[in-house]
Amino acid sequence: MYPASFLHQDALLPQASPQMMDAAWSRGWRHFGEHFFRYSHSLAEDGSWQHILPLRLAVADFQPTARLRRILRRNADLTVEIAPARVDAAREALFLRHRQRFHSNIPDSLSQFLPSADPANLPCECREIRLLDQGQLLAVSYLDLGHEACSSLYALFEPAAARRSLGFCTLLHEIAFARHSGRRFLYPGYATAEPSHYDYKKSFPALQAYCWTTGQWLPLAHISTPPAPPHLP
Repeated sequence: MYPASFLHQDALLPQASPQMMDAAWSRGWRHFGEHFFRYSHSLAEDGSWQHILPLRLAVADFQPTARLRRILRRNADLTVEIAPARVDAAREALFLRHRQRFHSNIPDSLSQFLPSADPANLPCECREIRLLDQGQLLAVSYLDLGHEACSSLYALFEPAAARRSLGFCTLLHEIAFARHSGRRFLYPGYATAEPSHYDYKKSFPALQAYCWTTGQWLPLAHISTPPAPPHLP
């Protein structure tokens, strides 16, 4: 149960135009399939409340750090392909291996994030960025397309190739796609103000965070964290 002062909203939207997706992302909304949602706090395993930070990256201002450039060089031997999103047996098998990394909130299936009927077009246009090693699928990320922005939906990779930092690598290729297609923003999803396993997203330059109080996007460093509410009993 969320305290009354917290924001928590859900909506069902089977299909949305690129402009509608831009507007939704700009107000902190995310989606899995037709289920759209936004929430200002989430409950951690220890019973504490974490402050949710919707993030977006200003594409024109992005310059990769030395670490990100090293990741690209480390994976220069891989083939990069961009195509309409799809879900098949190979991707589901990769997803089942990928999810073994998680210890809580473990999703059941890749179709939890993408509608199995038409993942390339519902509720909006969606591309996949896949990384292959001599034809073997090592990683795939799904990128929703709006008119002026795009949004990272989900990424999965082969755990045996973890040293390659493939999650970082697919996000870098998403940023490159956003730049080459003339989009202003890329939304990498939610992080938290407190330390969490989403902290890798906060390591990218040119990030902004959404302020739930004012409805403004501010440089990530300018977002202050209000006092935490008490733990649940």
